[in-house]
Amino acid sequence: MTTGTRTGTRTAPPDTHHAETPSARAKAPARTRRRGARLPDPLPWLLPLGVLAVWQLASWNTWMDPLLLPSPGAVARVLWDSAGDGTLVTDLSASIERWASGFLIGASLGLLLGSLVGLSVLSERLLDTSVQMLRTVPVSGLSPLLIVWLGLDEAPKVVLVAVGSFFPVYINTFGGIRNVDRKLVEVGQVFQWNRPTVLRRIVLPAALPEILNGIRYALGVAWVLLVLAELLGATSGLGFMLNQGRELSRVDVVIAALLVFAVAGKAVDLLVRAAERRLLRWRDLPAGA
Repeated sequence: MTTGTRTGTRTAPPDTHHAETPSARAKAPARTRRRGARLPDPLPWLLPLGVLAVWQLASWNTWMDPLLLPSPGAVARVLWDSAGDGTLVTDLSASIERWASGFLIGASLGLLLGSLVGLSVLSERLLDTSVQMLRTVPVSGLSPLLIVWLGLDEAPKVVLVAVGSFFPVYINTFGGIRNVDRKLVEVGQVFQWNRPTVLRRIVLPAALPEILNGIRYALGVAWVLLVLAELLGATSGLGFMLNQGRELSRVDVVIAALLVFAVAGKAVDLLVRAAERRLLRWRDLPAGA
């Protein structure tokens, strides 16, 4: 009887149409995240749009003198006319070329020297004091000296941007390397990795977040110093556009140039943030980051 009961009992076959493998369950959230990542987040733009709305409202109600604060439409007309006659493209191209050249020189030297000082106590004792002394010198104070040495051509402008870009990258690279957890290095020693392998697999990934923060900060400093550099006798560039607006008392031209600076700087920052997310995919980020 017992045998008959066992053989007569049948187990229902699994529902192959609705069954989900572990790999499918793991892929589903990833697909959802990828689809959600394509949608732009409107929250960061609420404050700029709010400022624009208040600005437009102030223009409609003449809360301020239009000569001191032109309307958004007047600034938009300046940008439209400058884009139409090609001066905006020319000035923007000249500024980007100076900014990129100076930043690449300064950031490369900062990364190289920061790595050297971070990895070698002897290099720190030899070089870090001198670098910290130079860091306290006002960059704007170097302008007259650079003009005397290099003239009024492109060289002093590029050097000024390079000097400003050097220090943030140097400091963050040095700090990022020195702040690597010693326990992680000891793990590499347990696995008997050689020094290049430890640097590549432990030190560099651990220091990379701080290095990228230094690069982001240096990009902003480079934009600020570019304005100062282009006020030193430039005949093209966004700084030249600012100077023209100041000399002609055209506040709309000044605001238009500042807006182009802001938009270009934000575009570069977005590119860096995208590279940062790609390079630091292993990090644990808060929900929604």
